[in-house]
Amino acid sequence: MKSLAKADAEALYPFVSKIRNFGNKTKWLLELAQIVKTDKNIPLSMEELTKLPGVGRKSANVIMREAKVEAEGIIVDLHVVRVAPRLGIANGIDPKKIEKQMMEVLPKKDWGEAGMALSFLGREICRPTDPKHDACMMKGVCEYYQQQ
Repeated sequence: MKSLAKADAEALYPFVSKIRNFGNKTKWLLELAQIVKTDKNIPLSMEELTKLPGVGRKSANVIMREAKVEAEGIIVDLHVVRVAPRLGIANGIDPKKIEKQMMEVLPKKDWGEAGMALSFLGREICRPTDPKHDACMMKGVCEYYQQQ
């Protein structure tokens, strides 16, 4: 965090230029680093993390998971937005609504890992088109698979 706080956009571009919307994300990273300054100052609550520039619920949930603090929500990325409705544990396409629905049906002790597990499933197995049903460990409870 100390190095990032001293960096400028040009120094970061080689690391982030392939990321979608990298200009805004670089700006947010630099602003965030100026606020936080050192690793020990990284906040570890949803409320404090989401006050930082560019940090929404998904990023806050990831940071909290990696810091091994108690989850206050569930990571919902584009893969989870696809997979959770297919499994029948949520519906719709709004990440905040999907997160809320998942929090209502999953035990809190599982929140920290649930989103990452569904995201991995979505990246590797439950693809947008041509999902790998034969390799899916969830097909026995998957509404999408049952309808195929």
